[in-house]
Amino acid sequence: MPALFFLLLIVLGYAITTGYFLQGLAFLFTPDFSRLSGTSMLTAMGQAFFSLSLGMGTIMVYGSYLPKDTSIAGTSIAIAGADTLVALMAGMAIFPIVFANGLEPSAGVGLIFKTLPVAFGHMTGGQGFGTLFFLLLLVAAWTSSISLIEPAVTLLIENFQLTRSAASLWCGGLTWIFGLGTVFSFNIWQDLTLFHLNFFDLLDFLTSNLMLPLGGLCMAVFAGWVMAQSTSKKELGIRLSGGYRIWQLLIRYLAPIGVSIVLLHALGLL
Repeated sequence: MPALFFLLLIVLGYAITTGYFLQGLAFLFTPDFSRLSGTSMLTAMGQAFFSLSLGMGTIMVYGSYLPKDTSIAGTSIAIAGADTLVALMAGMAIFPIVFANGLEPSAGVGLIFKTLPVAFGHMTGGQGFGTLFFLLLLVAAWTSSISLIEPAVTLLIENFQLTRSAASLWCGGLTWIFGLGTVFSFNIWQDLTLFHLNFFDLLDFLTSNLMLPLGGLCMAVFAGWVMAQSTSKKELGIRLSGGYRIWQLLIRYLAPIGVSIVLLHALGLL
């Protein structure tokens, strides 16, 4: 991850030299309030679930591995801050290159596979940097997959007394089988639909629109209403006066309401 971050800095440095850096910044940071709507705000909240791995149990399991004296509040702020910083840096690195080469800025996630090869192609030693960058990106994808499967692995280990190797093989095997279904959705299963959705789209809908918000809602309710206050105070380690009360207000009321709105919007009920 540090190496990937360093290479992102190199790409950002190249973006500054393209002559379109200010245009990229304007595209990113000039507000267009005509596009600000309930739908766009809910879409942004849904993106936060993915970006921060919320509602999946991933952060919760990773947190259980931290030393007992680690501040949950401080760590959470650091994670959200680092995530936002890297996202902004990626935007500032990619969009100037997009404009410099006449690419379409609304192309979505696939831009990374269009703009970065262009950037590395114009750099001194870019072929080596590009190869290294995409290898590191592959490792980042693998580590994300490992983190996503960790809650299920831990569940099997702690509740069914499986070894870590056996639990990992079971989870990995089932994931691989489901993965085949998503691949077949674009060829031999493309006409096989349920509720007008093929297997890939149905799985995407269930995980993105239902399971993530529902998981986040259950976690917020559990932390705010089920856990003993003495336990949550001790684990959070919030030293600011009134800080715990603010957290309690957010986790008990604001977070469940916000997540419920996202869930209802995802279901088309709002």
